[in-house]
Amino acid sequence: MDRRLFLQTSTAGIVDLVLTSRGSMFDFKTFRDKQSYSIVMLGDTHFDADPSVYHSKMTSPSNTQKAEFTRNANMWKTNCPSLVNEASNLIDESTQMVFQVGDLVQGDCGDGDVHKQMLTDAWNFMKPKWKNLPFVTCCGNHDVRGTNAQATYLNYMPTLLSGELDRSIINTNFCFSIGPDAFIILDVNKAVDDDLLYRMLQASDGARYVFIMAHAPFIPADIEKPRWLVLHGNDTTAENAARRELRAEFAKRNVIYLCGHIHTTEFLDWEGDGGRITQMTMNSVWDVIERGWYIVANEGISAYGQRHKNAVAKDSSLKDESALFAEYQPGVKAYSRSYAAGSYKLNVSPSGVNIELHAGNSSTVSHTFNVR
Repeated sequence: MDRRLFLQTSTAGIVDLVLTSRGSMFDFKTFRDKQSYSIVMLGDTHFDADPSVYHSKMTSPSNTQKAEFTRNANMWKTNCPSLVNEASNLIDESTQMVFQVGDLVQGDCGDGDVHKQMLTDAWNFMKPKWKNLPFVTCCGNHDVRGTNAQATYLNYMPTLLSGELDRSIINTNFCFSIGPDAFIILDVNKAVDDDLLYRMLQASDGARYVFIMAHAPFIPADIEKPRWLVLHGNDTTAENAARRELRAEFAKRNVIYLCGHIHTTEFLDWEGDGGRITQMTMNSVWDVIERGWYIVANEGISAYGQRHKNAVAKDSSLKDESALFAEYQPGVKAYSRSYAAGSYKLNVSPSGVNIELHAGNSSTVSHTFNVR
């Protein structure tokens, strides 16, 4: 097979199936039993340096931001370069691309030009590692955080992605296919363009596997504020209805949802609405040495929702979202959470899908998550 991606991209809100180099329509069923490949993946990376490099123009950073600047600068001196180097070692003849799930950079630059420099420096550090493979990233909240950061990202990143995918990418929501499988990339930082999203989902019908890649989880993460950045996450009657409708569309297609944002390695398999959604969160923020090991912090169906419950019990100012977890808990079939950071390898074949974690800079597989 030609290693060039068979692509499906969206332009001007209309999904066009452009799935071969000649632009002819692609019948997903044709290659249903023939194609196997891999994708090397990174979680959040928060590329950064000493605060004087990117953050000197930011006025009045909070104590939390200052702590993040220090964290990032330290981990990008040692841990993260070795993590990225190990990710490059995962590339083999089966690898079709490298994907990063958002928060490529820290942001918080205080100036649009500096933000562009941060994006450029992150790209120029990582791209040469990938052995001429396409490098694709989705938009994270830090990628558009700071003065003029969102406008800078929107003016800059789609151009880079267009070059990687050899197709016109005009915004931060787009889709493509590899062989018989559909990939939908979402920007969850702003109001969801439901019309475009549903068009992309409709276009994916007939795919062997449907992957959705976004920065934040879709099934609410077991954190203090579980609705944060969730698609249609606001707690209103209309938003809850829209979220459930979208969940049914995902389940109907047995979506595999790959994301980051919460800085954990977390696996959740859910069945409901007549189908299945498997969600995997990935993390490449290797800030302390212990994250270089795969150690399970919580595991089992009953564990989902307990972290939020305990947080509310300790802090009465937090909103109790127990009802949200109760909505999902009956359908949870598997759940595990680890604080591990590392690189990941998504392996796709006719017989199934799995994700291998290489914690820290480990050259061996730390854990394999069976997705399909």
